[in-house]
Amino acid sequence: MNNKPPIFKGGFDPDGAQQWIEGIERIFGAMRCMDEHIVLLGGYVLHDEADHWWGNAK
Repeated sequence: MNNKPPIFKGGFDPDGAQQWIEGIERIFGAMRCMDEHIVLLGGYVLHDEADHWWGNAK
């Protein structure tokens, strides 16, 4: 993903999370990403606390 996707590090930041989701959705739309790949690629761009949470949630 060469589009420099937005970064979400976790924590309590509802506005930041919403902005991250909207940015990622724009990129996935431009990539014409299939639904089954969205979760995989979405997890790839998580950082820090959010990445740790995702690893435990899988």
